Amino acid sequence: MDWKTLIKGYTQWLRLEKGLSSNSIMAYRRDMSKWVDYAGQHGLVVSEVKHQDLSEFLQHIAKSGMKPRSQARLVSSLRSFFDYLQVEEIRKDHPAALLEAPRLGMKLPEVLSKQEILDLLSGIDLSKPQGTRDRAMLECLYSCGLRVSELISLRLSHVYDSEGIIRVIGKGDKERLVPIGGTALKYIAQYRDQIRVHAGVEDAHSDVLFLNHRHKPISRVAVFNMVKQYAVQAGIRKKVSPHSFRHSFASHLVQNGADLRAVQAMLGHESITTTEIYTHLDRAFLRENILRFHPRNEQ
Repeated sequence: MDWKTLIKGYTQWLRLEKGLSSNSIMAYRRDMSKWVDYAGQHGLVVSEVKHQDLSEFLQHIAKSGMKPRSQARLVSSLRSFFDYLQVEEIRKDHPAALLEAPRLGMKLPEVLSKQEILDLLSGIDLSKPQGTRDRAMLECLYSCGLRVSELISLRLSHVYDSEGIIRVIGKGDKERLVPIGGTALKYIAQYRDQIRVHAGVEDAHSDVLFLNHRHKPISRVAVFNMVKQYAVQAGIRKKVSPHSFRHSFASHLVQNGADLRAVQAMLGHESITTTEIYTHLDRAFLRENILRFHPRNEQ
């Protein structure tokens, strides 16, 4: 069986058996395309691939300049692919099982201060229809800690105004209910009832909440560009993305004493370990303030 056929079957397995999102599947495919190119160049066939072959491939990738975090993801993709081959009984052994990923230091996410959030939001021109939509989107990102993919897939029918919650479709199409603040609901209602209601929307997109100027679902790229534009406008020099709002949401909750399990549930993290990064971030915040304001730390 050739590699392209195997990758096609692997992709279907990720979608149907693992329930991964389209974005995750695309990431796995991109990783595996690097392996397929390498295997083709070296005449490797699926039944004969050994652990040493995979190790040499990873060494080749490392020498090409790939960042450690991307290398670690590539190792994860290889393990997942050979998991699939075992499940389908294409291979009995698992040559990727003992592959070692590069060690990664803990990378604290870029977080906006409360004032920076306010400066960015208050700079949006609400006299324009696009500004009303943008304010609603960014208020929603910060109020609910959404991923950008979750934001653009929000539906009108997923916003429960009276209950103060939204229904979010997260990774692997898993649903969760997330509380939403009154400010975010106010701007969503303003956009929905004053701007969006007048848009001529095709039936296929009739339930999509946030639309672009062509009355189609707004894209991830458009949201990234929009956030960057408003950050520059607000004079924020940090590297700001839609994910910055998610990190700020979680960090501000932890700083104010929110229960970590509650934050985990709102973010849609499967493991509490992922959420614990915000406790480290909180410690960094506390240390910075102690060093800055404690009288015994003067030099």
